[in-house]
Amino acid sequence: MPTGGTHLVEQWPFGNEGWHKHMIYFDKVDIGKNVFISPSARIQGVNGKGKSIKIGDNCFIGERVVIMCDEFEIGDYGKIHHDTNIHGKSSCKIGHNFWCGQFTIIDATGKVTIGNNVGIGAHSQLWTHIKYGDTLAGCKWNKTKPLTLMDDVWIVGHCIVSPITAHPKSMALVGSVVTKDMEENQVYAGVPAKKSGMVQFEDVSNEDRVSRMSSLIMEFAKVYFNEGHSSEVWNYLKLTDVITDDHLKDGASYFNPVTRTYTKKGTDIERDFMKFLLPEKAKF
Repeated sequence: MPTGGTHLVEQWPFGNEGWHKHMIYFDKVDIGKNVFISPSARIQGVNGKGKSIKIGDNCFIGERVVIMCDEFEIGDYGKIHHDTNIHGKSSCKIGHNFWCGQFTIIDATGKVTIGNNVGIGAHSQLWTHIKYGDTLAGCKWNKTKPLTLMDDVWIVGHCIVSPITAHPKSMALVGSVVTKDMEENQVYAGVPAKKSGMVQFEDVSNEDRVSRMSSLIMEFAKVYFNEGHSSEVWNYLKLTDVITDDHLKDGASYFNPVTRTYTKKGTDIERDFMKFLLPEKAKF
């Protein structure tokens, strides 16, 4: 997660501000830097113009993606792949480093809250309501509830998820049907999904995190710089155990691998490094 607030500027990477406003139909539009939105995407409120939309820096929204929510927000480095459908009269708020596979459905009839570093595999369906039967004739199946996926949740492909709370680091294996809350760092599988006895995350010492992160920086440097100048990376990407105000003012990007935070500067090398890390090497 970035430290020091979100850096947003008025930049329209689509080449035409009028075309952009036609495609994104909201009263309040806040788009970050280096955002790619496919021309075939449809982004608006449920019944026309929505209230507000906020898209963080370095996001990707693919072909034929439909976002129809009155309030929508996604943080930095979000990826929503083609033919995904996010719809509903309530709000959908998504954190940083979101990854969503193709042909996914996220229903926001009830409030949807998705934390940082969450992944949803292709062809998954996330629902917040059950309704269709005639209530006048006595149908009792008519409910709407919020759906919450907390930080580091992973919903693997082809899953169906009811309006539950998935606690941090929980995971649903491929093809699971999740009808109950998922406990922290527990892995679920089956129809209906049950705890498997496995965990998604193992304990990693602070020293090991620092060592791994140092290796990742040098691995990136060999790609970004010529082999003989790879040590120059330390002028731009630095490790720290405490992020201070001085770090926020410095031109370099400082990463704390223990707290998983960094000083967001928006430089080209920082952006390329973050893309190098995502989705599976490290998330900040």
